[in-house]
Amino acid sequence: MTLRDAKVGQTVKVLKLSGEGAVKRRIMDMGITKGIEVYVRKVAPLGDPIEVTVRGYELSLRKADGEMIEVELV
Repeated sequence: MTLRDAKVGQTVKVLKLSGEGAVKRRIMDMGITKGIEVYVRKVAPLGDPIEVTVRGYELSLRKADGEMIEVELV
């Protein structure tokens, strides 16, 4: 399952980051790293972006970025 597939209100744990180079680095710089828990707060009406809580702050991610983050339910 990827972060894009997670439903509003779910807490998920990051298993793996796919992607290459600058894109992967940008995701990691936002605080999304392996083993961290992410709470899905909101999804925009058309599905893009996804608003999540990571390490105590709110973050908006594009669906394309969410597809690169493999997660499991907590």
